[in-house]
Amino acid sequence: MNGVKYLLDTNIILGMYQHSAAVITLMQSKQVGISQCAYSAITRMELLGFVGITDYEERTIKALLDRMTHLSLTPVIEELTIQFRRQHQTKLPDAIIAATAQGYDLELLTLDKKLQAKL
Repeated sequence: MNGVKYLLDTNIILGMYQHSAAVITLMQSKQVGISQCAYSAITRMELLGFVGITDYEERTIKALLDRMTHLSLTPVIEELTIQFRRQHQTKLPDAIIAATAQGYDLELLTLDKKLQAKL
């Protein structure tokens, strides 16, 4: 994972897709380059599993994801997820994403203030 520093939460990638001012500001303030970014398997599932996603949206999201590093779930991530979820009583997707950041030693970028407070 040469050069990867950040794990992007689903809301960040969605914000990139939608050109959200909050996401653009966050990415610029941290001087984040797309090549420094990774995403969790759960984020891919959340983005592409959306009911009603159009073919265009799917192609566009896949093209965006292709520019980043995909991080699979591993037994270590599973254990970290269990620990995080027990400790913080979070939703499973949030716990998986937080555990993925922890397991790969990456900074999690999220707009979810509740999740950010638990890191």
